[in-house]
Amino acid sequence: MNEKETVLAAMEKAATPLSAGKVAELTGLDRKAVDKAFAQLKKEGAIVSPVRCKWESARKRD
Repeated sequence: MNEKETVLAAMEKAATPLSAGKVAELTGLDRKAVDKAFAQLKKEGAIVSPVRCKWESARKRD
């Protein structure tokens, strides 16, 4: 599983929107890796921000 998939899986498992710091904590990934994955996921439309500075999977909302 690559970093982007790891980040998305953690977000889908969570019950609430998460910050990049919380995703890094949950996954054990470096914060910079999480930020990079967030940027890619945002560009693809795979994550959305229902609350400022917090993100969740776009699939979760379907």
